[in-house]
Amino acid sequence: MENILSEQEVQQLRAETRGTTKTIHFNNAGSSLHPDVVVDTVIDYLYEEAQNGGYETEYTYREELENTYNLIARLINARKDEIAIVENASIGWWLAFNGIDFKPGDEIITCEMEYVTNLIGLLHAKKTLGVEFKVIPNDERGNFRLQALEDAISDRTKLIAVTHIPSTAGSMIPVAEIGRIARKHNILYLLDACQSVGHVPLDVQEIGCDMLAVTGRKYLRAPRGTGFLYVRKEIQDKLKLFFMDGFTTQWVTETDFKPRNDARRFEVYEKSRALTLGLGKAVEYALNIGVERTWQRVQYLASLLREKLKNINGVTVHDFGDELCGIVTFSVDGMEAATVKNKLAEKHINVSVGKAVSTLIYMNKNKLGNIVRASVHYYNTGEEIDILCEVLEELVRVSV
Repeated sequence: MENILSEQEVQQLRAETRGTTKTIHFNNAGSSLHPDVVVDTVIDYLYEEAQNGGYETEYTYREELENTYNLIARLINARKDEIAIVENASIGWWLAFNGIDFKPGDEIITCEMEYVTNLIGLLHAKKTLGVEFKVIPNDERGNFRLQALEDAISDRTKLIAVTHIPSTAGSMIPVAEIGRIARKHNILYLLDACQSVGHVPLDVQEIGCDMLAVTGRKYLRAPRGTGFLYVRKEIQDKLKLFFMDGFTTQWVTETDFKPRNDARRFEVYEKSRALTLGLGKAVEYALNIGVERTWQRVQYLASLLREKLKNINGVTVHDFGDELCGIVTFSVDGMEAATVKNKLAEKHINVSVGKAVSTLIYMNKNKLGNIVRASVHYYNTGEEIDILCEVLEELVRVSV
């Protein structure tokens, strides 16, 4: 098909990523390998700061820095004034969540795939504010139950807060369908898209979310310490502000101040301009390739990996659900996940350990301890998958 990345394109993209010559990287859900242009952008900016001064370099690159907001808005089909650049998805999520004016007795609805940081936020709100939360469990096939969500809504429901792609599973939840339910009942909708942006095509207009939290280091291939928060224009004035400085205000007098009239009210002034520029370059890189095209390749590689893993005696794949993503989780009989990770690292193959605490409700429900998480990206290859599986087969033989 015309939209699928060709092998020639994949090889070119690998040539533009120095790290692919040194390691087989299946830890993209942790932190992807950066394109060379992103690395060079950050380093070159830092060199200029060192030579010319921080404020002076910022002024020189003011248009490029400003354009980062335009690029992010294009990526998720938002408005520029709905974007705030923050350090990571957790910061963005907490700014949005804690900006909501919760009252005792308010209810929050979440999913069993919710990330640990968000779960802590829900528990903290329950302890300190008297807020209750309900968990919508997946069905027996691993799918989010939309009818159960409808049934759980009451006149006390203040927020639907869910994670699109979980940390320790390969499934996805139907975020656009959830958005339609939220709009139907006029309920605020907060989406954790930490694993999603750069991974799957996302359109906040189609999803219908009010707030969306994103990190840069994962599938977006941006530097660590970058991320952004989307806040729909119509609700910005409804969220409380916690961190304020001169940047977050339109004006300030000795007796009063007024917040900015855009999402940058949720930022603070002092942040790394080099990393912001690197984030913008990573977004531009993704847009130039096309997330729709890279998503097709990720799906192909993940499906290939799951099938090959299922054919290895002693390896169990744990992903289930009708819609799967680029995260592949598995375990090796008789071997701790950390041991598998370390053995693979000896062969220059990167995977990660999916900790039980990271997706606590899901892992407890399915009686899963820590699992091995291999997350593919478009620059991975079938040959790399074969090497991974060959090493795993040898590990199984040795452990028997």
